[in-house]
Amino acid sequence: MSYVIGVDCGTSGTKTVLFDETGAVIASATIEYPMYQPKNGYAEQEPSDWANAMKDTIKAVMAKSGVDKHDVRGIGISGQMHGLVMLDRDNNVLRRSIIWCDQRTAAEVEQMNTLVGRDRLVEITANPALTGWTAAKILWVKNNEPEIFSRVAHILLPKDYLRFILTGEYATEVSDASGMQLLDVPNRKWSDELLSAFEIDRSWLGKVYESCEVTGTLTKAAADELGLCADTVVVGGAGDNAAAAVGTGVVEDGKAFTTIGTSGVVFAHTSGISIDKRGRVHTCCAAVPGAWHVMGVTQGAGLSLKWFRDNFCTSEKETAKLMGVDEYSLMDKAAEKVPVGANRLLYLPYLMGERTPHLDPDARGVFFGLSAIHTRRDMLRAVMEGVTYSLRDCVEVFREMNVSVNDMMACGGGGSSPLWRSMLADLYNCDVKTAASKEGPALGAAILASVGAGIYTSVQEACGAIVRTDKVQSPNAGNVPEYEKYYRLYREIYPALRNSFSRLAQL
Repeated sequence: MSYVIGVDCGTSGTKTVLFDETGAVIASATIEYPMYQPKNGYAEQEPSDWANAMKDTIKAVMAKSGVDKHDVRGIGISGQMHGLVMLDRDNNVLRRSIIWCDQRTAAEVEQMNTLVGRDRLVEITANPALTGWTAAKILWVKNNEPEIFSRVAHILLPKDYLRFILTGEYATEVSDASGMQLLDVPNRKWSDELLSAFEIDRSWLGKVYESCEVTGTLTKAAADELGLCADTVVVGGAGDNAAAAVGTGVVEDGKAFTTIGTSGVVFAHTSGISIDKRGRVHTCCAAVPGAWHVMGVTQGAGLSLKWFRDNFCTSEKETAKLMGVDEYSLMDKAAEKVPVGANRLLYLPYLMGERTPHLDPDARGVFFGLSAIHTRRDMLRAVMEGVTYSLRDCVEVFREMNVSVNDMMACGGGGSSPLWRSMLADLYNCDVKTAASKEGPALGAAILASVGAGIYTSVQEACGAIVRTDKVQSPNAGNVPEYEKYYRLYREIYPALRNSFSRLAQL
């Protein structure tokens, strides 16, 4: 039996899982670490924390499993995207990593648009300039920390710093590099035009690989420390969402997944590149060679339900504690008693502004149609439906881009809710499934490693052998037309309030 390791370097911690070649979990370990916020809107982490967590979790899974190190064929790494790691000529980290959720770079986004032009940026990188992405962070260091910038010799993403620790190689792969805004996404290579415009030395950037390609093998020092063999291959890996797509089998046209976590993500695979010139969704290279993915984001998905729970569901929280059950399951049961449309009550889930499809930081949450007949239960149902309408907005943008979706997986905390899955199935009008494995990005990274190690010949073949479906929720034929009526009205509310949201933000 052959084995592979999937490492998932997240924001709250790093999780490492040892899988056998069928995708069965042999051992798992997680180590958490802090995030630093020296100023409002700043978010930073220590790359050494990621490295130590990776090394310690790899050692832990090997110790737990008792697997012979000679049977471990490969390592794949998934990671939080967009983080900036800067090294000097001696490979010392020059400053804490500025990570994905940092928002300090508004001036640099304007600088990027001035230097290149918004439309040209979208043509090259498939996305408009964004504060959270890496290029703006590089420019911020250049503008604000020139002494540090003068010593830069290498620029890496979080997971690619871990690759360097393992292999000594400066490398990246297409899915994660797509989120730097330095990659020519249609052509899957660094953009000389952008590097020249931003005055970034191409030698600072690693070689770009496909996600399942071998980028190197463990150094002898790393192998000895981790209890592995020096010929163990390390593949490109993938950014977290691209790895989650592989881990859920979203590797062919028509397939997509919806994640309902704090935010909501709808992610679809496409074999042909499609770019939304308005920037409502992100287009990036997929972890499947020669393919791309599109991704829509709604800011306040699970956050909306958590907000409602924390402020209005004290009784459910207390009852759940006494019963020893999940409070969200009691909330599900309450919402199930309310008909489709929440008795003519609609909710806009814009608690944190919105990205897809409105790109409006001033948008705010709204209950529309509230009357004296409505109860807390109606409001709860409306919140869940409103989040689902917002996720449907993402799918509608995909359809405008000729990206089809007819096979949907549900992930994240919200994906475990039968009621939410039924809403998704009714509003997408297609089956909504859950994966048997809950390992997501770690499994996706391991699948990529299994391809690079030669256990499987392609990502699609590996997913066909490994990814299994757990539950399937089909649309309710009676609910589909009812939801369509409410969804059409939902879509009219934001345009009617757009100017009012802007005025409110200025008060």
